[in-house]
Amino acid sequence: MKHLRRRTRAQWVRDLLLWILLAAVIAAMGIDPLTDAARFAVRTGPLLVLGGVAVLVGRPWPLAAVLLLAPFGPWSFDQGLATSTLVWPEPLPQVKILPIQPVTLFVGWYAYLTGRRMADTRPPAAAFAPLALAGVVLVVARGGGLGLWITMTTGLLGAYVLPYLLGLLRRRLVQQREQARLSAAARARLRERARIARDMHDSLGHDLALIAVRAAGLEMSPGLAPGQVEAAGELRVAAAEATERLRQIIGLLRDDTDADARPPLAPAGEGVAAIVERARASGLPVTLHRDPSGPPPALAGAVVQEGLTNAAKHAPGAPVTVLVSPHRVVVRNGPPRSRPTAVPGGLGLTGLDERVRLAGGTLAAGPRGAGYELVAELP
Repeated sequence: MKHLRRRTRAQWVRDLLLWILLAAVIAAMGIDPLTDAARFAVRTGPLLVLGGVAVLVGRPWPLAAVLLLAPFGPWSFDQGLATSTLVWPEPLPQVKILPIQPVTLFVGWYAYLTGRRMADTRPPAAAFAPLALAGVVLVVARGGGLGLWITMTTGLLGAYVLPYLLGLLRRRLVQQREQARLSAAARARLRERARIARDMHDSLGHDLALIAVRAAGLEMSPGLAPGQVEAAGELRVAAAEATERLRQIIGLLRDDTDADARPPLAPAGEGVAAIVERARASGLPVTLHRDPSGPPPALAGAVVQEGLTNAAKHAPGAPVTVLVSPHRVVVRNGPPRSRPTAVPGGLGLTGLDERVRLAGGTLAAGPRGAGYELVAELP
């Protein structure tokens, strides 16, 4: 009853129109009420009521409507959409194929809705089994000839099986489209998370590293009172802890298992010169050498920023040299002059290596002498 109360006015109107159409078809197939009203009321009246009940329950329970409309199934051997003459294994009388009456189309419609709306295939199979058994009984009662078997088989297939399979196929296609839509939305979220992670690493991570470098330089400055030195040390430690928390957040945002979640290949917002100048202003001793023979690669800014960030975190106070040519970017630093402000194992080089590889280049990073070197070869 809850399903009936939840129907909208439009659904009630559509069901009423459907019952009127079904009643008209049933009445047209039965006795003429103008010539024999009594027989019409006795024989056709119950069928009209049955059709009304089927339409009433057919929206929430289409399989129940299929069973209620069983009297209108393909049980007639004298009608068919097609007629054929078979000669195997011996000449047979004309065989009716698809003995479907106009009212049988309503049966097929509810069979289609059954496949469209029911996820479990066991109830339809259990319901269609007695219908098939009824067809077998009718054929055997009529003599069991080959032509009768063909008529009943095509009728059952056309009225029940094929519409149900079409509905089932429709439901599967809708589910696949929904799954594809959800997958596309999930990939979009992963791409956005990867972009946010890259932006946080490239901007906040770089700024925090420079803050730690400046605090370390202030901590080692001569002439400061013990309290000021202690405050500078606390600032350096706080910047290092913030960098570590940022790395953990970036690890949660990234999802390297999804190939479509790779960060975009857009260069950093700043140019190489601006990045170097900002690092130099923060106290990092940086020397920039640029090859004037051509413009720097598209990812030069990202490579330089990652190299300077790593140098600031892992080799505070060490001199850094940046070499930029049209197809090669090198960031090289010397040994650290104070305690590092971060622990190794971040995701910066991993993300940068992925971006360089997708751009068709290679990235190499490792110790060089007492220092460290980051080299990017780009097309």
